[in-house]
Amino acid sequence: QVQLVESEGGLVQAGGSLRLSCEASVMIASFKSVGWYRQTPGKQRELVASITLSGRTEYADSVKGRFTISRNNAENTLFLQMNSLKPEDTAVYYCNLETFSAAISYYWGRGTQVTVSS
Repeated sequence: QVQLVESEGGLVQAGGSLRLSCEASVMIASFKSVGWYRQTPGKQRELVASITLSGRTEYADSVKGRFTISRNNAENTLFLQMNSLKPEDTAVYYCNLETFSAAISYYWGRGTQVTVSS
């Protein structure tokens, strides 16, 4: 069974930094990509950042230059370093594994709340 456990988010002031981690119960190197998504009430979940097996990264325009995604395959952990946080970054953040399977495309963590105060 695939389990993804995010670290605690928290409350941070605008301009501050926060690092999220997500530990997987499986070998993340066997997945197509790993990533972070976020969601606010009434809105669809959106991609924040992802990194493929080959190391190619993708970022939402709103976080480019401020957030960095990374992975440690040996420890089956992915990270999201968030700098220069803004109030609009407030959301529940979810880590995600994208599979190569057509039957199950994604696995999700339970989410962690990040709140940025102005």
